[in-house]
Amino acid sequence: MIGIIDYGMGNLHSVSKALERLDFEYFISEKPEELKQATGLILPGVGSFRDAMEILQKDGLADFVTSWANDGKPLLGICLGMQLLFEGSEENGETEGLKLLSGVVKRFSGVTSDGEKYKVPHMGWNRLQFHNPEHSLLENVEKGHVYFVHSYVVRTEDKEVVLASSDYDGEVPAVVGRYNVLGTQFHPEKSSSIGMSILRNFGAIVEGRK
Repeated sequence: MIGIIDYGMGNLHSVSKALERLDFEYFISEKPEELKQATGLILPGVGSFRDAMEILQKDGLADFVTSWANDGKPLLGICLGMQLLFEGSEENGETEGLKLLSGVVKRFSGVTSDGEKYKVPHMGWNRLQFHNPEHSLLENVEKGHVYFVHSYVVRTEDKEVVLASSDYDGEVPAVVGRYNVLGTQFHPEKSSSIGMSILRNFGAIVEGRK
């Protein structure tokens, strides 16, 4: 069963409705003692990195999620939830993340190397470029566009962690993963058949079928 972490900053409705459409059992909770009954966790997120980490730390969820991941259990971060998996962010000042993946979160500059301005946030549909299409999270996922809404982007030197990317003034890590720790910068629950395929694959990982 999938546990959706409720810390007051996630799009719980759309994620839960997507899991319902895929016939996966799930529950929503903010309590570690309840969430530990799950076999896989989803960490959603919309909003400020700093605010999210403060809530997670205050409620004991940061330590719980870190222990969960270190025990090798499946974890999927979505949008801000993906960014929280990394070492830290410069949003609203330097803030440490969960440190489960190597990299930091930085704001899009809004200006290309040629001095041309571009729109921030990165909002709308953008094409995925697969770097590791054989990964269990991407297995049988068709190529196409997914839906992004974000002003901050992961910058990592660990290229193996980037399973798929998009281009928006350079590489945007769009699907990340190392072992059981996985994430999508875009919203799979809002990304039509491609996003649903990724959620279906995560559910299969949780159920031990991948």
